Amino acid sequence: MNLETQIMGQLKEAMKAKNTVALEALRAVKSELLLAKTSGANGELSEDQEIALLQKLVKQRKEAAEQFETNARPELAEKELAQAEVIQQFLPAQLTDEELTVAIKEIVAEVGATSPKDMGKVMGAASSKLAGKAEGKLISAKVKDILASL
Repeated sequence: MNLETQIMGQLKEAMKAKNTVALEALRAVKSELLLAKTSGANGELSEDQEIALLQKLVKQRKEAAEQFETNARPELAEKELAQAEVIQQFLPAQLTDEELTVAIKEIVAEVGATSPKDMGKVMGAASSKLAGKAEGKLISAKVKDILASL
């Protein structure tokens, strides 16, 4: 079952349950999917493109929540975080901290990185290999830590 079908099913359930937070989040995802499809050459999205789109939407919600927190608007921050949770259910399971460490150490060994100067090589490989399984910020921080300890 493709992402669009899953979104439509969840959208119907949210409407029946009158869950406004889920409705807003799912409508945003549906809108972004339609936009991406119409701007694409063949009108279809690959699974990687769908994951990247979902990650972008989650990141936007989290950044908005941070902004609301800094501006003393916790009720709006909670709403954004709730929407992020709804969108995250369509993403692949995220790696735990230990799994991420193991995966990055393997990538460091594959690339042959020996110092923090090799960050670019490691990040390139890690970003493509761990796409959708961990946030970019987490990957970057973990790569810095591991390369600094070499």
